[in-house]
Amino acid sequence: MRRLLRLFIAASAALCAAAAAAPVRTAHVEAELVAAQTAIVPGSVSTVALRLKMDPGWHTYWLNPGDSGLPTTIAWKLPAGLTAGPILWPAPRALPVGPLVNYGYENEVFLLTEVSAAQTLAGSAASIAARADWLVCREICIPEGADLALQLPVVPSAAPDARWSGAIASARALLPQPLAGWSVSAAGQGAEVRLTLQPRGAAAELGEVHFFPYSEGKIEAAGPQTILRADSALTLTLPVASQRVGEFNRVAGVLTASRGIDGHAAASIDVPLSGTVIAGARPAGAAAALALAPGAQGQPSLSLGLALLFAFVGGVLLNLMPCVFPVLSLKVLGFASHGGGTAGMRAHGLVFAGGVVASFVLLAALLIGLREAGQQLGWGFQLQSPAIIVGLAVLFFVLALNLSGVFELGRLLPSSLAGWTARNSYANDALSGVLAVLVASPCSAPFMGAALGYALGENSVSTLTVFAALGVGMALPYLLLAFFPAWRNRLPKPGPWMLRLRQVLAFPLYGTVIWLAWVLSMQLDGDAVARLLATLLAIAFALWAWQAMREGGARRWGAAALGGLLAAALIGWPVAVAVVAGNAPAPKALAAENGPWQAFTPERLGELTASGRAVFVDFTAAWCVTCQVNKRLVLNTDSVQRAFAQSNVALLRADWTRRDPVIGQALAALGRNGIPVYVLYRPGREPLLLPEVLQKSTIADALATL
Repeated sequence: MRRLLRLFIAASAALCAAAAAAPVRTAHVEAELVAAQTAIVPGSVSTVALRLKMDPGWHTYWLNPGDSGLPTTIAWKLPAGLTAGPILWPAPRALPVGPLVNYGYENEVFLLTEVSAAQTLAGSAASIAARADWLVCREICIPEGADLALQLPVVPSAAPDARWSGAIASARALLPQPLAGWSVSAAGQGAEVRLTLQPRGAAAELGEVHFFPYSEGKIEAAGPQTILRADSALTLTLPVASQRVGEFNRVAGVLTASRGIDGHAAASIDVPLSGTVIAGARPAGAAAALALAPGAQGQPSLSLGLALLFAFVGGVLLNLMPCVFPVLSLKVLGFASHGGGTAGMRAHGLVFAGGVVASFVLLAALLIGLREAGQQLGWGFQLQSPAIIVGLAVLFFVLALNLSGVFELGRLLPSSLAGWTARNSYANDALSGVLAVLVASPCSAPFMGAALGYALGENSVSTLTVFAALGVGMALPYLLLAFFPAWRNRLPKPGPWMLRLRQVLAFPLYGTVIWLAWVLSMQLDGDAVARLLATLLAIAFALWAWQAMREGGARRWGAAALGGLLAAALIGWPVAVAVVAGNAPAPKALAAENGPWQAFTPERLGELTASGRAVFVDFTAAWCVTCQVNKRLVLNTDSVQRAFAQSNVALLRADWTRRDPVIGQALAALGRNGIPVYVLYRPGREPLLLPEVLQKSTIADALATL
């Protein structure tokens, strides 16, 4: 009877387990809880596994997902008397995704957990439940999850589960084991870590070796790992992460070998790190792909062809950005006043387009050179310099005075130079293209962010090609007007009205000067702005006096003009010296405004997300007109602020008005090199990048994902 009773209990346990462990099917994963034994025995430890079977080509992630992705999580719901330990992670595989490398699993994985039963565990059955969440990726990434349950009887003894004990035993064999037959040391040497393994006994051939760090921000996942064998020792050179996170004083992770280590598939390593390390360089293309890589955005990384298309479309849309309006006004005036034939107009259009494209290419070359020299720069970097701001303010002020009729360029210049400019009107077209790029560069149009992020993460040829495509897109509307006379015929014929139009179009340039003065106040202080305005006043007087002399006035007007220029130089000289010497006042932070916004720092972002709070980060600058428009029309409105508060979203503002390598690195990690950039960080999930041009509905849709 006792034998029959034990057989009955074992059979009942097997039937109960089979009935309770029905798998749950999501879009791309089959998930279930399975156990190594048919029952729970009080006072013992049982192995319960989360089984994930992925569709072909799809993968989930390890404890450290690598360059992108999220690890699987399990939230246990256990009755009294049962306690679950941490996930026991099998050794992962390196999963290349374009220029990135992720760590994870394909096909099927068993994530083991040891469940301890108290000696006093009561009841005839134990209900084991858990909420499992994972990110499954192929070309796109999909967050998935399931509520799972497993019913097991509570009996004095248990037998191995005929269906799952073998698979769980195989998964246990893949768990990293302590390295016993080798002595290990780690030494930091600049941007590299050298992990040396010395056998304690006879040398063993390990085959292909790879190291997987437990923590992110220590070893670059996409960087090459080189092996050097000398006698019986093996030295593995590991690249230090380009985005360092936390202290790096130990090397801890999993070492895999194709021929096994100490008879196991993988070994765990945790040794102190001697020497010093510095942040390494991210492999080409990896930084640009981070924001678009599977697990970061749920989108595939860009190819060169797609980046060129994005750059071209972004260049066309760049003409609609607020910063380009002053240049648009000048070009409209040029088309309206041009009296040449169609052939001449086409030539002027081509020269202007050539100036635009060449300027973009030269700007890209300068940006590449400065970044190679170690500068953390991005799109619009030239306007981070107060000297450039002052120069542009003076240039636009002089152009506005010219349109207002204060002076005529032909009368201002010596007769020989004025005659040369008249004979070489194409030079004016090319310079107009240069000016258009210089003014447009603070702006980032839709599609531009991803294209520029890709370009600045690739090789120089790809970078220059993408920037050239951006220039072609920006120049296209002017080329179309130049090549299609029917479109220009809709403009009024040249006449007296043009003088009034010319005077009206001076006001956008005056407005640009006001904007530049405000940008300077953000970069320096009020004294610098006062000096700039006084300098402009002196320049205006000098130009007016010189014009008066050229129109037949007394020579003393010429002396007055020279005096005005001398006064302008004397007024502006102290600021120029301070900027060049690096003694300029500290910048004012936009994040210091009254209200809910706080200044961005990586540490503050980490604290907020670690507490489980969502964070919205506004990467902005005073010289970014699109940023200011978005701020006033969307971000700082009462309705959007209420939506942020209701969702308990923390607000951080990263002010890039002056050069800041920390903000530059944060943008690079998102695959962006220009602003505006808007990111919603969601704890436990991938960050969400928003478009460059915001609407209130855009914010509402983003908050709805929380």
